[in-house]
Amino acid sequence: MNTLLALVGWLILFVLCWPLALLALLVWPIVWLLSIPLKLIGIGLGAVLALLKAILLLPARMLGQRP
Repeated sequence: MNTLLALVGWLILFVLCWPLALLALLVWPIVWLLSIPLKLIGIGLGAVLALLKAILLLPARMLGQRP
């Protein structure tokens, strides 16, 4: 559904201002490539926070508290 909405949005932009639509079509892969390191940082930070949560809640789990 997201892809369909993006396609319809791009087609509307193409009808209204075709140079801007073509520029968006050419720039989108560059933006996607630049966002990959940020996604990797987010995944790593999420893992570190999950580990920290597990370490901090370990004493309570050892005493029998249910999550």
